[in-house]
Amino acid sequence: MNENVNRNRHRWGIIYVPKAGSLRPMKRWKEIREYLASKGVEYDFIQSENFDSIERHARMLADNGYETIVVVGGDGVLQDAVNGIMSSPNSSMVALGIVPCGIANDYAGFWGLSDGDYKSAIDCIMTRRVRKVDVGCCVYGSEDNEKRRYFLNVLNIGVSAYIVELANKKRTFFASLAYRILGIFHLLFSRQNYHMRFRLNCQTVDKKLMMLFIGNSRGYGMTPSAVPYNGWLDVSAIRMPKFLGILEGLHMLMRRRILNFKLVEPFRTTDILIEDVGGAGIGIDGRPFKPEFPLRVVVEPESLNLIIPSKINKKS
Repeated sequence: MNENVNRNRHRWGIIYVPKAGSLRPMKRWKEIREYLASKGVEYDFIQSENFDSIERHARMLADNGYETIVVVGGDGVLQDAVNGIMSSPNSSMVALGIVPCGIANDYAGFWGLSDGDYKSAIDCIMTRRVRKVDVGCCVYGSEDNEKRRYFLNVLNIGVSAYIVELANKKRTFFASLAYRILGIFHLLFSRQNYHMRFRLNCQTVDKKLMMLFIGNSRGYGMTPSAVPYNGWLDVSAIRMPKFLGILEGLHMLMRRRILNFKLVEPFRTTDILIEDVGGAGIGIDGRPFKPEFPLRVVVEPESLNLIIPSKINKKS
């Protein structure tokens, strides 16, 4: 057993999840495999067709001594893998590498990694510049059965969670475009508010909101000032605007200025207790999420080892 663990320390454990709806799911892996061979990288490979197995595979790799775990996938896949790594007693020894390959790659994009440029991502992992980063954590359940769910990017509540749920049901070739278009129509015409109540920074917020975002990172532009290395969570509470106000809000979101929108109330905290969301749906890093309430969301500073590029070219 110890001999296998020592062997695995110097090998990458790769989890590959084909992009949803891809017509040639193994084409990308063949290209990655050939590039790994040209670089002389030693690795063991797991292809996960079922999203439910990603967390288990990541935990297995961490438990078996792999000190470099590489995820080839998008934001939802990353979140599953992080939960597997964080549940392992060896989590502090593991460094996570990212090769973006998903419908949404917002967290990888924060670090200047882009879908399609797998060569730069692999070169980055080989350089192995490791930085400790913050992780968001949802804590819920009873004292005897406390549950934890970790996230890298954002927890979103309200109308936006509908888009997350739709994307997870419609895994077709046109899913990326379809769920965004339908999501915009839902924003424009549903006119839906939820009575939410939460506590943070010694105050209670009790009001009707369209959406609530809690970001460890930029959160698809909804928490644009959040960074995963300052020990804080950014919170955006968004009230329902008038019809034309939604168009204004979308315009400001595209320009990364959503915090300047008059119906957005921003907060910064390390701990938020959510008592009620008025029946709103919840999404977490591209996955539907159905926790029990009250739900406590905290930041765990510098709790994950992340391999980042030596030179970060972030999108403006």
